[in-house]
Amino acid sequence: MGVLLLVRHGQASFGSDDYDVLSETGWEQGRVLGQWLAKEGPEPVSVVHGGMRRHRETWEAMASALSGPPTAEVDEDWAEFDHLGVLARYAEATGAVVDHTTDRRAFQEQFEISTAHWSAAGPDGGYPEPYDAFVGRARTALSAAAERPGPTLVVTSGGVIAALAALLVVPDISAVGPVWARFNTVVANTSVTRVIVGATGARLLTFNEHPHLPRSLVTYR
Repeated sequence: MGVLLLVRHGQASFGSDDYDVLSETGWEQGRVLGQWLAKEGPEPVSVVHGGMRRHRETWEAMASALSGPPTAEVDEDWAEFDHLGVLARYAEATGAVVDHTTDRRAFQEQFEISTAHWSAAGPDGGYPEPYDAFVGRARTALSAAAERPGPTLVVTSGGVIAALAALLVVPDISAVGPVWARFNTVVANTSVTRVIVGATGARLLTFNEHPHLPRSLVTYR
């Protein structure tokens, strides 16, 4: 039986010109997680991360605290959905005014309304990547990671982790959306979600572990 450790990236740079860059807090979260894995285990045998900069930088921060970390491979299927594209399409479809410069609380409210519309819209909703396609991509990424020698560590994004957790709890893809929405709002930066893989397939063991983080480092965006 193998184990996959799904890690959400460290805090990105909300409100900056390039969101896809770890903040100083994000770098520290990654280093703390690496130190925790070095002490508590398991240290990964193989590592894969999405192609986004925040994925790579989170692994770099973690690797700095591990002894002899493996070389990471990139799998683009672990990329997050295009949240700006989802917000824009929601605004186009509904006439809503979506202000990306609002504070975190206001942005979170806009984000949840927009992603709920996306997950319910179906393949003909006009989104560049329909929600079902996104979930299918996440499932493909999980299947590929399960073939790697383990323990396998994956650095990805909260939406992907939430989609896989929802799929493993509610296998019917048509019913995943509402569960995904609940999971997606609570995935902490550098949290660990464990999936065990055996003869009967993948099963969710834990979700959103973050005991390695002191309260001052717990963030969700």
